[in-house]
Amino acid sequence: METAKLIAKDLLSIQAVFFRPDEPFTWASGIKSPVYCDNRLTLTAPQVRNDVENALADVVRREYPEAQVLMGTSTAGIAHAAIVGHLLNMPMGYVRSGSKDHGRKNQIEGRLEKGQKVVVIEDLISTGGSVVEVVNVLREAGAEVLGIASICTYGMARGIARLEQAQVRNVSLTNFDVIAQVAADCGYIRLEDVKRLLAFRDNPSDESWMEGAK
Repeated sequence: METAKLIAKDLLSIQAVFFRPDEPFTWASGIKSPVYCDNRLTLTAPQVRNDVENALADVVRREYPEAQVLMGTSTAGIAHAAIVGHLLNMPMGYVRSGSKDHGRKNQIEGRLEKGQKVVVIEDLISTGGSVVEVVNVLREAGAEVLGIASICTYGMARGIARLEQAQVRNVSLTNFDVIAQVAADCGYIRLEDVKRLLAFRDNPSDESWMEGAK
């Protein structure tokens, strides 16, 4: 829990996670969201980046000790996989969203042998669709996917269900619940907003959480 709170504080401090419950953001789908996430900002904040990458390395050591290769998701997970791979002295690569239309037409970049044990490095898991696609590509290539190490997860029901259906484990450094509570504790939002944020997390398409807005 201490790591989860530390990473939450880090992400909030650089607005990689930014809560605005009274002035919601609008997703491309039209859904109103009280939260904006951009974990790429960790890359330009050296101290936060240090905390994140060392914590991800600890997750791989502790939770996936048999790992042989790290594979980042494209594009957000690539830099994290590279840094963690450097810290652990492990090979890394990444999985494209689709095969290249030239050259060797690779979808998996970097050397991957059949039977190798892989950990996928992801920055954020919401509905889980993109990371499950990466897992499936790696499995089709003959890899044994041990699981996912991610910076944070929303904990949305759809995302949890997708990971369970794909039979893949995810270990996140922090999660939406912890970040919301830390945001309240540190004065980024009001304490009474936490319940509204969790209501959004439980059902993003239900806008009743907005009723508490000023």
